[in-house]
Amino acid sequence: MNTPAHLILGIAAFGKPDQPRVNAAAAFGALAPDVSLYLLVAGAMVLSETPDRIFGELYFSEAWQAVFRIDNSVFVWGAVLLSGVALRRDWMIAMGAAALLHLACDLPLHHDDGRAHFWPLTNWVFESPVSYWDVRRGAGWIAPLEVALALAAAAWAAWRFPSPWVRLILAAAVVGQLSVNGLWAWIFA
Repeated sequence: MNTPAHLILGIAAFGKPDQPRVNAAAAFGALAPDVSLYLLVAGAMVLSETPDRIFGELYFSEAWQAVFRIDNSVFVWGAVLLSGVALRRDWMIAMGAAALLHLACDLPLHHDDGRAHFWPLTNWVFESPVSYWDVRRGAGWIAPLEVALALAAAAWAAWRFPSPWVRLILAAAVVGQLSVNGLWAWIFA
């Protein structure tokens, strides 16, 4: 699933009207499993690595996968969620739950580029028969469903949240979601 959709779903599912701290935590949790990827890709691009090398070699390297194991671990985010419940911290609950929703959406939508979601218990990676981005693996029908879900969740959240800041973030995420295919075409051109 594309990052903007994760952001929209995290805010829609775990944000709370008039609670900026909870909304920020839900947004952070929704984005957190992808942040390392963006940082690693940006660093590689600064070093003049090509997109083919970045996504064909570096992405699958042990060094990058070691980072992904941590921020994509059900156990790490489950611990955040359970700690929030134990401490009665709504913001921590929202963060952990949004990150777990991110992982739950990613697990069935990555064919050969998934993450080790069950680290540190195991480094096993589920290889789904479908992919959110690979047209050879169903992206032609998954991508429109993802866009529809993201748009519906954004509309519902925009109706639910009076905050202009939340609405601005949702609008930016919708623009990002709608332009993601063009972005990937530009990167790999």
